[in-house]
Amino acid sequence: MTAKEAADNELVLAFGRLQGAANRLEYILGRKIEEECGISHLMYEVLLILGRAGEPGLSMRTIGQEQVLTTGGATRLVDRMEAAGLVRRVTDPDDRRGRLVRLTPQGEETAVRASRTHVENIERYFLGPLPAADRKRFTEDLRILSHSARGALPQLP
Repeated sequence: MTAKEAADNELVLAFGRLQGAANRLEYILGRKIEEECGISHLMYEVLLILGRAGEPGLSMRTIGQEQVLTTGGATRLVDRMEAAGLVRRVTDPDDRRGRLVRLTPQGEETAVRASRTHVENIERYFLGPLPAADRKRFTEDLRILSHSARGALPQLP
């Protein structure tokens, strides 16, 4: 096998297209959220995670694992979000020494506003180019891939 044959492998090309599309879409959609809502895409993702969790909130470790961040990276991100008024830290009712992160009312409002923007842009840039008949199956296949990959990841310390 030559390097050209290796590079032209159908599976290598398919995965490269997936990575390329994901990177480009993340850039496009992330920029739209930043421009229209004033938060980074990563902050938006954390707002969604916290919105799904509801009360009492989530630990830094859980936030880090959900976003594949170190605990320190999650702490720095939450520090910035807390300074922006999007989240607050509260005492963990099950562990008085522990802290949980919750949405503030401003964080809730920002999550809703950013989601409206994000859905419009997903429809335009992510699903819009696909044939309408294939969209549901495509999104289901992505769910399957995501869950499979999540299961293969090591647990972060």
